[in-house]
Amino acid sequence: MTRLTGGALRLTVFVGENDTWRHRPLYSEIVHRAHAAGLAGASVFRGVEGFGASSIVHTTRLLSLSEDLPVAVVVVDTEERVRDFLPQLDELVTEGLVTLDPCEVVRYEGRGPS
Repeated sequence: MTRLTGGALRLTVFVGENDTWRHRPLYSEIVHRAHAAGLAGASVFRGVEGFGASSIVHTTRLLSLSEDLPVAVVVVDTEERVRDFLPQLDELVTEGLVTLDPCEVVRYEGRGPS
């Protein structure tokens, strides 16, 4: 059983839904690399509206028909494990925003690999 409690680091990567890495969605590549690195978990959240460095507002509103919505990939693990993963993001994320926030894990229990 896998457990993580106490102080941790939250890594959030903000990219566009259409951003790719070698013909694969960038957010998917980040999740698969986080999994391969043994991080506790990763989730992808699709935004309904937002803008970034381009200053173009992307939205899901029907009249706008945006296809490049904002996406956030969130990973939480120990500070050491998250920081060890950062060099992989340097390779992958050429446009976007990467943030780190200290957080406290109240409960995380996993079954481990099946």
